[in-house]
Amino acid sequence: MVLKDSDLIAVALAFLFSLRECGADCAKFQKSELEYKFNRKALERPYTSKHSWGKTYGEHKRHLEFSHAQYRELQKFAEEVGIFFTASGMDEVSPPLLCHVPFYAVGTAKKQQKKLIRGSRPMVISSGMQSMDTMKQVYQIVKPLNPNFCFLQCTSAYPLQPEDVNLRVISEYQKLFPDIPIGYSGHETGIAISVAAVALGAKVLERHITLDKTWKGSDHSASLEPGELAELVRSVRLVEKALGSPTKQLLPCEMACNEKLGKSVVAKVKIPEGTVLTLDMLTVKVGEPKGYPPEDIFSLVGKKVLVTIEEDDTIMEESVENHGKKIKS
Repeated sequence: MVLKDSDLIAVALAFLFSLRECGADCAKFQKSELEYKFNRKALERPYTSKHSWGKTYGEHKRHLEFSHAQYRELQKFAEEVGIFFTASGMDEVSPPLLCHVPFYAVGTAKKQQKKLIRGSRPMVISSGMQSMDTMKQVYQIVKPLNPNFCFLQCTSAYPLQPEDVNLRVISEYQKLFPDIPIGYSGHETGIAISVAAVALGAKVLERHITLDKTWKGSDHSASLEPGELAELVRSVRLVEKALGSPTKQLLPCEMACNEKLGKSVVAKVKIPEGTVLTLDMLTVKVGEPKGYPPEDIFSLVGKKVLVTIEEDDTIMEESVENHGKKIKS
């Protein structure tokens, strides 16, 4: 099967519409000026892969590369359907084409891409095939030129095996680069690992998308079909809600359970009026009525009781001299 330009653009338009329907925020393509990304011999080398669209690698890449006019058509359609549109600038001359996108995306921030880096437009930098030392250098290069960027943890294999994902790099990036957002670019099958990345704090999530995994091309098997993408979006939104707040406190939704099963300090033995409390007189149980919460048991030691408290009764505030501790209700 040979795809014509009209077929490619039709697939891309269907792709944009599908992304919007699945709830994605942005569609990212790639843009290359091939003579600036590859040298002549790289473009002329034979390409005999089952995924090839030409006899040489250059013919293959030219067949798949959208023209400037086609990119403008895609960007216009993205605006019409209501989804952000951007592209990865893969060489030093592509950035001018991308001047109207909401953010830039690059594989690595090379020095020759300073035209792309410089400025205030947000930028996403993926870290596939890089070392931590390289990423530290990238940070030092980019930060003075454009502070609005993020790093994505990425392993460049298609499909990516779970043992090569290394989600812990996300946490390491967060420690090393606390002043920038950290995200994840995944090439694995399924959605579980990507959801886990969000749970670890990934602020940007990138996945390859296809309309059919059986299509020709090495990326399709490592991509999500629309149904999987929709489920990923639902799962991510759920995890975002579940991450909640770092503040630990009794929540309104817990009040009914606390009323029924919340524990209080109770008398382990009969405690006569005037007795000074010791720890061996006290225990913790689900009590009725509610009294001092369990965390107050040690502060009760040394206090005098004002009335006789029967074994297994709740220790109430009015039964203890000068304690003045608020009882949970």
